[in-house]
Amino acid sequence: MTDHTPSPPPETVLHIAERLHWESASSSGAPYTMSTRGRTLDDEGFIHCSSDLDQVRAVLAAFYSDVPPSDLALLTIRTTGLDVRLEPADGRLFPHVYGPIPPSAVIDVRAVPETR
Repeated sequence: MTDHTPSPPPETVLHIAERLHWESASSSGAPYTMSTRGRTLDDEGFIHCSSDLDQVRAVLAAFYSDVPPSDLALLTIRTTGLDVRLEPADGRLFPHVYGPIPPSAVIDVRAVPETR
């Protein structure tokens, strides 16, 4: 018998943000609602995230290779109190946040990995 119990989300997830969108939310205190490059939470239904740096690098290579690294930021998000679901995409499980992310949930902001 196979256990179909969903895996609990990790304590933190990573999100590649367009720096201007993150800085706007952070400075205003408004919830962050960008899902992925050029797409909002309303467009997608969730905010795309990654579980680890390997997933971040794959996403950078697939969707952000033409964006200067200085225009991006890597957010580390504490998942406590957020609706985070691990869902399959490209043969792996990726965390998706269903709902806006309060700036207070972002515990670290750093440069994206250079290797992409």
